[in-house]
Amino acid sequence: MPEAPETFITGEVKRTLDERHRLTLPADFAQAVTDDQGQTIVAKERAGCLSLWRATDWQKRIDDGVSLIRQKISAGRMEQKWTDVQRLGRLLSTRYSTVKLANRSRLLIPEGFREFLGVEKGQDVIVVGAVICVEIWNPQAWLDQLKQDMPEFGSLFKELTD
Repeated sequence: MPEAPETFITGEVKRTLDERHRLTLPADFAQAVTDDQGQTIVAKERAGCLSLWRATDWQKRIDDGVSLIRQKISAGRMEQKWTDVQRLGRLLSTRYSTVKLANRSRLLIPEGFREFLGVEKGQDVIVVGAVICVEIWNPQAWLDQLKQDMPEFGSLFKELTD
C-alpha cells in the first residue's frame, strides 16, 4: 500500500518554457517533488502531460512492481503474457528519467519528453499540483482534461471522502 503523501500538492500556475526548454517551478512544488538526495523523477504521464515525483518514492514503487513481476515469472505465471511483459519493459525504458532541479526549482525538460509534452520553447505550460505529484501540461491538453473531469468533481470528491 502506498504511503500517504507528506503534503497535498495543489495549485495551478502558468509558466513559459525558456529557450533551453527550462521552466521554474513554484518553490513549494519543487520542494514536494525533490527527495533528500536532490533528485526528481520526470515521467511521461499521458499525451501532453509530464509528471514530477520524489525520486526515492518513485523508485520504491517501480522496484516493488518489478519484484512482483519477477516472482510471477519465476513461478511460471507469466507464460501467456510475454507480449505484455515486453510492452511493459519498453514503456519502463522510455517512461521516466531522473533529474536534478537547478537552483532548487528550475527544471530542464529532457529530450524525448519535450515532444511528448508537445510544447515548444517560448510557449506556455500549465503546472498543476495533483496531490501526490506535480503535473506539467500542454495548455490545450490541460483544457481538454478539465472539460472531461470537471463535471465529475462533486461525485469524485464524495467518493474519495466517504
